[in-house]
Amino acid sequence: MGQTDVMALHEELVAKALEQLSKPAVPYPFAVPAAADELVKDIKGHPHAYVVACVMDRQMKAEKAWSIPYELQQRLGSFELPFLLEKSADELAFAMMHPHPLHRFNTLMAGNMYLALHRIQDQYGGNAGNIWGGRPSSGTLVLRFLGFRGVGPKIANMAVNILYRDLRVELADCSSIDISADVQVTRVYARMGFVPQDASVDDVIYRARELHPEYPGIYDLILWDLGRTVCRPQDPACTACEWAPHCAYAHGNRLSA
Repeated sequence: MGQTDVMALHEELVAKALEQLSKPAVPYPFAVPAAADELVKDIKGHPHAYVVACVMDRQMKAEKAWSIPYELQQRLGSFELPFLLEKSADELAFAMMHPHPLHRFNTLMAGNMYLALHRIQDQYGGNAGNIWGGRPSSGTLVLRFLGFRGVGPKIANMAVNILYRDLRVELADCSSIDISADVQVTRVYARMGFVPQDASVDDVIYRARELHPEYPGIYDLILWDLGRTVCRPQDPACTACEWAPHCAYAHGNRLSA
């Protein structure tokens, strides 16, 4: 696959992402059931639920991680911030584990949640909306998410990208929103021919920065969704993929390092 094909594919992906951004936001489901989805998207009434969901998004299916705030609301009887601040880390851990575990790492996640809730109280005046309020730069917002224990660069960039792309939070720029190079995105990006098949996370991030420095994570969601539905690890459905005409993998040109 030549450089011309790669750039043509990049431009088509950017065009589709920009088209989606130009339309009224219709965010895909973050969590199930619908009530769980509504809670984590309620960034005006319960913005801390969004932060907690980001903290929980680790080594498990995204939909299950993002449903945890709602599950805790049902178990505890409330998910209001003042109510949660009264709970100890042990009490939160108990709620995470009973009547059945909500996460692979319940005690660790409960501790991270406890610290996140108190960080919101102490650093952001008890309103998580202040984390992203006032049209901050993307770099500032990524750094603020990195301040929460358990949130690394991938989740921090994902959190900022969702706020901007899906929940339409205003930012001063998008230049520090990196692509979230998880297993889905990395596989699709390599198959398309942007990076070698054995590419590292850094390879993916810096290639995206090179191609679209003003917004490196612009088509992150497109790649992620493609990896979960069409461009599967085994037997990818290339004939059903709209990107196949310019895709290296679809043309049998599987790049090596």
